[in-house]
Amino acid sequence: MEISIRHYEKTDNDDLFEIYRLPEVTENTSQLPYLSSDTVAQLFDNPDNYTLVAEVDGRVVGHVTLFMTNKVRDRHAAFVAIAVHPSSQGKGVGRYLMEKAVEQADNWLNLIRLELEVHADNETACALYHKVGFETEGIKRLSTFKAGKYIDMVLMSRIKSGAQA
Repeated sequence: MEISIRHYEKTDNDDLFEIYRLPEVTENTSQLPYLSSDTVAQLFDNPDNYTLVAEVDGRVVGHVTLFMTNKVRDRHAAFVAIAVHPSSQGKGVGRYLMEKAVEQADNWLNLIRLELEVHADNETACALYHKVGFETEGIKRLSTFKAGKYIDMVLMSRIKSGAQA
């Protein structure tokens, strides 16, 4: 399977909707299940964000988005969100997306800090983030509601190599 990474285009919205319409995807995000295509398009159609997509056989199978901030003192940081179609999970798509996002952050976007939140029960995602250099900063106890119960969120970050306080 050959994976190509490129920048998001509006024409990718149908494939991204195909990913986000699946409850097994949205259950591990901050989104509600059964999103409309308009809602999905709004997630990506923001010039302040930086989105890369993974394409396999001409179809978008995942994305990683760096949510940039307009806060003057926080412009060195971005929040990361990622989703991969279940049919492409476990095949290196997520890792490749994360590696390319880190590369862009370090070498082109002048970012020092990448941060994310992940459901504590999503062990696969936690392992992926650790593999690409993220470290656990803390736990937000009972901070999100999922499948009828409150669960913890793991706060993680990656600091660019060589950055100093």
